[in-house]
Amino acid sequence: MNTSVDQDKKGDALKQQRFRMLEDIAAEISSEVVFPTYFDAVVKLRNELRNPDVSTERIVSLVRAEPLVSARLLHMANAAAQGNAGEIRDLGKAIVRLGVNTVRTTALTVAMTQLVRSKELVPFSDLSRTLWQHSVFTAAAASVIARELAPRINPDEALTAGLLHDLGAFYMLYRAAQYHELRARPDTVRYLISQWHESIGESLLFALQLPESLIEAIRDHDTPRDLMEHAPHTLSDVVYAANALGRGAFEWREESGQPRLLGQRYLDLNEQVIAEFNALRAEYAA
Repeated sequence: MNTSVDQDKKGDALKQQRFRMLEDIAAEISSEVVFPTYFDAVVKLRNELRNPDVSTERIVSLVRAEPLVSARLLHMANAAAQGNAGEIRDLGKAIVRLGVNTVRTTALTVAMTQLVRSKELVPFSDLSRTLWQHSVFTAAAASVIARELAPRINPDEALTAGLLHDLGAFYMLYRAAQYHELRARPDTVRYLISQWHESIGESLLFALQLPESLIEAIRDHDTPRDLMEHAPHTLSDVVYAANALGRGAFEWREESGQPRLLGQRYLDLNEQVIAEFNALRAEYAA
């Protein structure tokens, strides 16, 4: 880290800018929030959903790799199911509950709004791409870990939790891009997001009215825990381990930070995780 960036972090003017951004975030989260994630993925989603002949399977595949659209659909499915069924944490079940027409309309509406706002992310295009790759990799890892090491945990729920775990980082990146002082300091933005994305993300997920059990599983996903000796007991353990594997593959943070504290059983899954990640990513390359 160069000295100028360190000085930027300690400057009173920049400190005030950060607090102003956090205050703005707190005010905005209380309303309906739509923000861009990764431009190429959203363009692909928008273009395919415009095709009247696109299959349901294709819609499901594309939606499963777009964090904000997935969060919106989960919220709508749980609102529709209220009083009639248990909470839905699996995106596949959410899509079945809503029906393909609702899913298509909602996803297209969100994607169109994201694209309108995505021009603001141009200064951080590389970071948004790495963050998206990290999120998809973590989703793939969570699915594989649940399937291989935690038979009581639904792999599809694990995939959804892994995809959404850094939603707060996407949102903070979008908000940071709206401030000239921060656009000129990408390293400082990385630092700011790494320090605040968990708490901001938790607030955002509550604002999106996602199931509390899902939010609980995502909370503190960067806080070290020891998984050296035992398999994951909870969805939270699965998300932590998946995120740790994802940090080794696509690190978006300013620095690698805490040790991963994963046993060999997790590292042995890496080949399966890469295969699943490539399958998810291929949906957007097709």
